[in-house]
Amino acid sequence: MDPSVSKQTYVEDCEVCCNPVEITPQFQDNELVAFEAVDIEQ
Repeated sequence: MDPSVSKQTYVEDCEVCCNPVEITPQFQDNELVAFEAVDIEQ
């Protein structure tokens, strides 16, 4: 995550089950203000 980018989305594999998870953090003034993690069922 890069706090200089206000909203970003990326995909990471879950360390437990290896399924992909879409991660969406949102920053304001370099501070995390929102976070969403959604399971991408495949």
